[in-house]
Amino acid sequence: MKQSTDRILTTHTGSLPRPQSLSQLLVRREKRAAFDAEALDREIAAGVAAAVRGQIDAGLDVINDGEAPRVGFSTYIIERMTGFGGEQRRKPALDMQRFPGYAEHMARQIGVADDLARVWDTAEAQGAVYYEDSLAGVTAELDAFETCLAEHPAPAETFITAASPGVVTTTMLRAENNPSYATDRDYVLAVAEQMKKEYDAIIARGHLLQLDAPDLAMERVIMFGDAPLGDFLDRVALHVEAINLALADIPPEKVRLHVCWGNWQGPHQDDVPVAELLPILYQAKVGALSIPLGNPRHEHETVAFKHNPLPEHMLLLPGVIDVTTNYLEHPEVVANRICAAVEAVGNRERIIAGTDCGFGTFASYEFVAPDVAWAKLGALAEGAAIASKRLWSN
Repeated sequence: MKQSTDRILTTHTGSLPRPQSLSQLLVRREKRAAFDAEALDREIAAGVAAAVRGQIDAGLDVINDGEAPRVGFSTYIIERMTGFGGEQRRKPALDMQRFPGYAEHMARQIGVADDLARVWDTAEAQGAVYYEDSLAGVTAELDAFETCLAEHPAPAETFITAASPGVVTTTMLRAENNPSYATDRDYVLAVAEQMKKEYDAIIARGHLLQLDAPDLAMERVIMFGDAPLGDFLDRVALHVEAINLALADIPPEKVRLHVCWGNWQGPHQDDVPVAELLPILYQAKVGALSIPLGNPRHEHETVAFKHNPLPEHMLLLPGVIDVTTNYLEHPEVVANRICAAVEAVGNRERIIAGTDCGFGTFASYEFVAPDVAWAKLGALAEGAAIASKRLWSN
């Protein structure tokens, strides 16, 4: 994993705006409605091409495929693994419970359920989970990405995201009568063993692996919203154990870990402080930690990395762009946030500037207008250039 040796490098968290026509087809496929398979293939190819071109035009250094082929950053795995079926409904986040007016506002903003990807009403694990032997899904995604990369100058690095064992198991919950797993621990570790197939495939193709693990912070206000903090932290430790199991034989410097509190535009008043998480997160066998520090609820927590120093082998990918609002960050604001992260870590080379989360974590759930999202990535690159001048001026 490259470091910012002579300037601050830039990246993002994973998902980027999809064309509406692509989102509609992905949702239809997920819901097993009739769809034109050839049209979907064309839309995916066009979506990946637009994502790659957009990142390069914005000036980003470390890029991916924008997750264009996926209906959701976590739920895509249902199409690659057996054992899932039926439907279950997850608990609402504390934001929705404490602010019912906000919940109604969000429901109006999101729109008609039939047009949306499955987020709160996903399938459940009803039997033994098993990742496809052919690796067809991840192979097709990698092929499409590499085809587009060949048409552009090589970026500094490339990455591919993958769902962490923890986010899979907290999104697609274990059915109570699942005969294969008596406990959630059994289920989590089984998913880790299977997801390793996808992780290994990504690394084998020469890309960095980014594990998307919002469960490591977000589930404090969902699954563990009414539980003691200690119960939640115990679950975080289990999920980190599962990550390490799945990363066996993969060098830490090939892996970055994204942790967040969810990317909805809400109060977030019950979010767990990052200081509570860092001692456990630092046990993950990864080379970089991506975490949101660019939004009004968590920007102040940058200093936590001064009080809880990163392990020497880790980089920090601070989110310096808020992905839930259409405010366009001024590049000077971005530079200020980057410099604050450098001060907290104490080493400019261990900082790569990023975004708080994805812009399109689920098809049809984009809350930032696509043209604004691309402008935000441009502001990220501009802000990094300003920060670089400050940090390398003497």
